[in-house]
Amino acid sequence: MFNLNFFKQKSPQQRFLFILGLTMLCMYFAIGIVLIFTNLLPLNPEKFPKEYQVAFGVILIAYGAVRFGRLINQKDSD
Repeated sequence: MFNLNFFKQKSPQQRFLFILGLTMLCMYFAIGIVLIFTNLLPLNPEKFPKEYQVAFGVILIAYGAVRFGRLINQKDSD
């Protein structure tokens, strides 16, 4: 699955894109958790009810997990 030697053999550009992908994964998870468990974002409850916030947070976390799976299973195109 995750091969550390494969990561060491990547070019600097591929490593940068891998780190960027991990950063975006963390962002999706963080925004999803904030939407689900806190009220830090000033959202109008009439236009974006709590049920929709929870649903959108779950979708963000699921999308982050899918992107992480694609990032880990990515093969070298060369």
